[in-house]
Amino acid sequence: MTDSLLLIAGLLAQDAPRETGPDFGKASPFGLVVVVVLLIGTFLLVYSMNKHLKRLPESFDPEHPEPDQAVDDGTADTPDAGSPRESGG
Repeated sequence: MTDSLLLIAGLLAQDAPRETGPDFGKASPFGLVVVVVLLIGTFLLVYSMNKHLKRLPESFDPEHPEPDQAVDDGTADTPDAGSPRESGG
């Protein structure tokens, strides 16, 4: 097991000949334009999101709930114990 790991590590550690020309590693102006446009777009999205979040109310609870809305609106109505259940089949 360790012999195979050493063999793999030796193969990965070998330096392969690299063909790099005089322009290798230099970025083009187009890359800078792309990065700047992405940064501007991100800034505008964050700015817009913050503007929308400031418009939200502190709470979505009604200020004066009606008597029938005193409990959570998301609860499901449970059937009465006396009513017969229908089969779902």
